[in-house]
Amino acid sequence: MTDLAPVTRALLSVSDKTGLVDLARALAGRGVEILSTGGTARSLREAGLAVRDVAEVTGFPEMMDGRVKTLHPMVHGGLLALRDDAGHVAAMEAHGVAPIDLLVVNLYPFEETVAKGADYATAIENIDIGGPAMIRAAAKNHAFVNVVVDVADYTALLAELEAHDGQTSYAFRQRLALTAYGRTAAYDAAVSTWMAEAQGEAAPRRRSFGGTLAQTLRYGENPHQGAAFYVDGSSQPGVATARQVQGKELSYNNINDTDAAFELVSEFDPEGGPACAIIKHANPCGVARGASQIAACKAAFDCDRTSAFGGIVALNQPLDAATAEEISGIFTEVVIAPGADDAALGIFAARKNLRLLLTDGLADPASAARMVRQVSGGYLVQDKDAGRITADELRVVTRRAPTEAEMADMLFAWKVAKHVKSNAIVYVKDGATVGIGAGQMSRVDSCRIAASKSQDMAEALGLPTPLTQGSVVASDAFFPFADGLMAAAEAGATAVIHPGGSMRDDEVIAAADAAGLAMVLTGLRHFRH
Repeated sequence: MTDLAPVTRALLSVSDKTGLVDLARALAGRGVEILSTGGTARSLREAGLAVRDVAEVTGFPEMMDGRVKTLHPMVHGGLLALRDDAGHVAAMEAHGVAPIDLLVVNLYPFEETVAKGADYATAIENIDIGGPAMIRAAAKNHAFVNVVVDVADYTALLAELEAHDGQTSYAFRQRLALTAYGRTAAYDAAVSTWMAEAQGEAAPRRRSFGGTLAQTLRYGENPHQGAAFYVDGSSQPGVATARQVQGKELSYNNINDTDAAFELVSEFDPEGGPACAIIKHANPCGVARGASQIAACKAAFDCDRTSAFGGIVALNQPLDAATAEEISGIFTEVVIAPGADDAALGIFAARKNLRLLLTDGLADPASAARMVRQVSGGYLVQDKDAGRITADELRVVTRRAPTEAEMADMLFAWKVAKHVKSNAIVYVKDGATVGIGAGQMSRVDSCRIAASKSQDMAEALGLPTPLTQGSVVASDAFFPFADGLMAAAEAGATAVIHPGGSMRDDEVIAAADAAGLAMVLTGLRHFRH
């Protein structure tokens, strides 16, 4: 094997025709013979380029609706033959197999087909067979063969040929092979994932995950950690599909926190009015609805102004000018919203470092997506927490039933608690959080921390009593003892919503009755680790 290998014969077969003609014209200009198939050959001929059909090379016509066209020794021999192996060279000469030095293939658009909601039969027909087989063959033989699977690599290929007078370097071919195997792996992962879902198989024997690099990050959670951001091809609104209008490049922590903020604010239907969520270190530090967007934003900010500093702001409606002006007065890392009006964009334009992401929609809280977490030696895979509850599904277990206002606030608090790291305690009053306790090892500590923050915020606002006075409280899991409940009562909570299910539920309910609290049980838990 030599470092430089010439490109004299190429096979082009692509579903995505972007840049195809320009690439083929540049190759032809270097005297490269071009082989092709079906629609690709037709596109090249229409552009006036000389093309040889693969069917002419193999001696077999395309058949079975195009299912069989490149699966032939004349093709795979040309891709797999070792040019420096005398036996391989002799076999090529004996059987009339000519080498193929460059393979350009992008696969049938399976992922896009599935994303559009295609039926089972249509999805099956969009599983490419010949393409992956050729890609894997060419990538294996990268000592001699170049394999290009992404339109994005066309420019690099032509630059490499220019730099080496029609040849490519071994290091370049290695990089192409790496990309090629990553593509076939991600493609097969998409197929197997879809097939498992289509068959209702929640835990298939083997599970694969694939993604495409969206961004190489400066570092991970900390500067000594390398990191990158990959996308899975989903078209769902969110941080991965959002359009960044302005601001610095997103960091690892920005992406993680922005996702948390957007998932939370998407719990609130925009038809029910504006909602705002402020996130810091993946936990909410303020969430509110309001009569206007700016009112919701102010109420969310007033839950914990200290923590909101340098946070992520998510909105469930397009950003308006008044809210943009309000946010501009607060140090904010990222704002994410379904859209923004021109006046709001103009206001944010003066804040060059503020990152603004527009999503053209909200996330689906009831999505059937799966969540993946790596552990040493494996992965944990679970369904996304799509659990939701309505007032009719709640069970009142105390002598006093909640008022209509308390019920509305409890349902609000329950939605927020789902997005707070466990052990989670959320106090809400008048459609806004007034105290949040997150991520504590003890539930009673979460109750007390949230109440303490509420007291601090009341003092900062010049109010005589804690914000939690007259609030409701949500707990993401049951109260194992009455002490947590009593801490909430001492903070001023008048009603409580939690899953129930503790061995001491009767004790906790009795404590609620003694304190005059209303209590409802959901029968649904929202642990978030």
